[in-house]
Amino acid sequence: MLALLETLLDSLGDSNLVALFGLLGGIILGLAARVGRFCTLGAIEDLLYGGSDLRLRMWILAIGASIVGSFALIGGGALEAETSFYFSIRWMPVASILGGLMFGYGMALSGNCGYGAIARLGGGDLRSFVIVLVMGVSAYVVLAGPLAPLRNWIFPQIDVTSPVPPGIAHYIGSWTGMSVAPIGITIGVLMMIGALWSSELRQDKVALFWSLMVAVAVISGWAGSQWVATNGFDGLQVVSHSFSAPVGETILFAMNGSVRPLSFAVGSVAGVWLGAFAGSMIKGHFRWEACEDPRELRRQIVGAIIMGAGAILAIGCTVGQGITAFSLLAISAPVTFLAIFAGAALGLRQLIEGFQPAE
Repeated sequence: MLALLETLLDSLGDSNLVALFGLLGGIILGLAARVGRFCTLGAIEDLLYGGSDLRLRMWILAIGASIVGSFALIGGGALEAETSFYFSIRWMPVASILGGLMFGYGMALSGNCGYGAIARLGGGDLRSFVIVLVMGVSAYVVLAGPLAPLRNWIFPQIDVTSPVPPGIAHYIGSWTGMSVAPIGITIGVLMMIGALWSSELRQDKVALFWSLMVAVAVISGWAGSQWVATNGFDGLQVVSHSFSAPVGETILFAMNGSVRPLSFAVGSVAGVWLGAFAGSMIKGHFRWEACEDPRELRRQIVGAIIMGAGAILAIGCTVGQGITAFSLLAISAPVTFLAIFAGAALGLRQLIEGFQPAE
């Protein structure tokens, strides 16, 4: 396996190889969305209005398995978590809460998060094409465009100088003197047990399989990008899957790819689209859809704008913070995840019930 990776690194180069890792993991995530019905907004809606916590438990199982796998890599020396973006800058609680609320609310208005919109696009939904484009542009307007100076002024990204990264397991390790790997693995196992406490999830083999495959995608992203960063020559950052700024990066690559290298982000976004397309064909669900109601499209566009901006403030989305950052037990992850849940609940209430008090 190592010989094959070395051959690919020599022939493809750092950027192309890490994009390949992103592509393969993205395909898994796309299949999980279309075949396994893995969806954050769907999970929240099922819990609040459908009386089912199955898909939320799927998400928790995926998080727990991702934590176990990621900290196993850390314990084995195959992942330097401290070099990841989530641990390299100071945690900003207000940004996590505000950005998470904005993302969740925008997600409810749009009817999907960035990951879900790409997956629906793979099934032929042209409305999601608009959501993907608008969200990607909105994210980059706040990340590197006209609103970037304002964002940097309000929420300056300051490098972490403490020897202890802003992570739950790392904090516990510094307080107790224990190694972070067994701490993280223990937390991950407990989350998996909590998710599997439901007999409904234990009996649903499809849900179990795709929850674990989502974890495989995230873990493989960490492992693959770490291997390239260690053995390559371009000094690439260790990353895994996220679908906020990477969507904007993919749009930029589509427009000027001849002068921009491939990246993990571009491969990941393309992989989700391909996996979702394959999944929709497997299930027989592929069909072209368009928006017939301009008011609905207007709402979705507004939601996508809010969602893209919120993701940049929170430094991640339902996947970026909700699974990938969570897999390292970054302190920002549970806070952002709860804020996204609250924002989505508010948006869904507005859409389903309105804000009028009950009679």
